[in-house]
Amino acid sequence: MERLIIIGGGIVGLATALKAARQQVAREIIVLEKDAQTGGHQSSHNSGVLHCGLYYKPGSLKARLAVEGIREMIAFCREHGIPHDICGKIVLAVDEPEVARLRDLEARGTANGVNGLKWLEGTAAIQEIEPHAVGRAALRVPEEGIVDYSAVMRKMVELIRAAGHQVRTSAPALRVRTDGGRQIVSTPQEEISADFIVNCAGLHCDRVARSAGFTPDSRIIPFRGDYWKLAPSGAHLVRHLIYPVPDPTLPFLGVHFTRMIGGGIEAGPNAVLAFKREGYKRTDFSLKDSWETFTFPGLYQFLKKYPGTTWDELRNSFSKKVFLKNLKRLIPEIRMEHISRDGGSGVRAQAIHRDGSLLMDFALEQKPGQIHLLNAPSPGATASLAIGNYLIEQIRAATAA
Repeated sequence: MERLIIIGGGIVGLATALKAARQQVAREIIVLEKDAQTGGHQSSHNSGVLHCGLYYKPGSLKARLAVEGIREMIAFCREHGIPHDICGKIVLAVDEPEVARLRDLEARGTANGVNGLKWLEGTAAIQEIEPHAVGRAALRVPEEGIVDYSAVMRKMVELIRAAGHQVRTSAPALRVRTDGGRQIVSTPQEEISADFIVNCAGLHCDRVARSAGFTPDSRIIPFRGDYWKLAPSGAHLVRHLIYPVPDPTLPFLGVHFTRMIGGGIEAGPNAVLAFKREGYKRTDFSLKDSWETFTFPGLYQFLKKYPGTTWDELRNSFSKKVFLKNLKRLIPEIRMEHISRDGGSGVRAQAIHRDGSLLMDFALEQKPGQIHLLNAPSPGATASLAIGNYLIEQIRAATAA
């Protein structure tokens, strides 16, 4: 192959380009990033956690790539001296229904190949790990950790360029078309011809797919999540990572405590509908983004399916008192003065079907010369190198056919 174009300079696009360079998939590899810098959205607006594959349905692409991905990511960080810490986490069950769900989660993790899971029965066992957490039971997950994803991406860009390939910024892909078996990508500067294109555009992946002539049954609906920060007076309450038992029908894990690689503790995020795909403030608004969201019938089907969750998340976002109440379920000692709203925010690119169901797994659509990655939220950053391998496998299979 002479030329491969990867649309999207987030961590998944960069990891795919790096893998393609190492495996010599094409003579020339070009990453097109619309912003002035790479990885400015989901890849860096997150909690910095390394997810090991505990939550995902056994046999799913997410489960396989998360387990493979965390091990690849840790090896990459060790090789290049990137800050990371495999500190482990606990998933905390505070009542009997949650204990039953936690047992199911333990079975999922075991089936997925997660190593070293340990059941902690009662508060005394829990507090050997996290002295201020209280619950009926917890699952210790020693493989999970934290990392500086921005440093990971800087190193990826460096390695891609050192291999003789290109990472172009301020180069949005406006349109993709096929001309005589060639893939033509239009940017504001030029039209670029390639043998193959891979769409890793994250928050805008559905738009890129539509520009290429696809009519996906799903649409990206942006959900903003706000993080709160623990004040120095409350930092002693958390040693590592403390998560609640998630609702298996939803992609959101619930508010949790995360020790950050650069220091400090964050709590969050909640999950509320955003009015802009890159809207990190509550007041951010885009008419185009909002029109696409509110004219999509799947949104209303989703709201009908999950009215209670939607309302709870909205209250959690706007009320510090409600947010604190959720945190107290995990650490009863935490008080109002221990948290402040300066922990940043992120926007999750959640793909939703027209029937209101959520895409729970990574999702691809393909046609000759093109692969479109249409759903790759968490654990996309952790699994990025494994996703890159998977996409290279798909490219090789498509070009060999």
